[in-house]
Amino acid sequence: MSSPFHHTTILCVRHGGQVAMAGDGQVTLGSTVVKHGARKIRKLLDGRILAGFAGSAADAFSLFTKFEAKLEEYRGNLERASVELVKDWRTDRVLRRLEAHLVVANDVHTYLLSGTGDLIEPDDGLIAIGSGGPMALAAARALAAHSSLSAREIAQEAMKIAATLDIYTNSSISLEWL
Repeated sequence: MSSPFHHTTILCVRHGGQVAMAGDGQVTLGSTVVKHGARKIRKLLDGRILAGFAGSAADAFSLFTKFEAKLEEYRGNLERASVELVKDWRTDRVLRRLEAHLVVANDVHTYLLSGTGDLIEPDDGLIAIGSGGPMALAAARALAAHSSLSAREIAQEAMKIAATLDIYTNSSISLEWL
């Protein structure tokens, strides 16, 4: 899924009974790279949930905090926490101004969340956001269909491909899995 946000690529791969999420580490201000090794993905809820963001870092950290609170409120129910965050995000005057997308996943579901009310679960278990998202997603789909690689390996290789194509994506890749 394409995103209006630059400066990143986040890819989530659900394949062969595994879930993996990868993100690049590049942070830019305008046309200048200011950091190479940022971590844009993390594990939440004692390692049972993967989450990654594209967009403004400050906005993403605010969303991570809100999302973690929703996960706790709904006792780890990813679907309910996602629905409630998106509802709040869309209707709250302050949250509505946040410029970011989140991808979240557990062992059963993967969702893309946005402030415009999007709560999307991909049909094929693959989703990507950020400027390099379309490239990473295309590579992941090809690798999933035509190789015996694991979800982790697909995520890693697809991100490497995206890094060669998108100027806002670098090869300093963070990878988490369930």
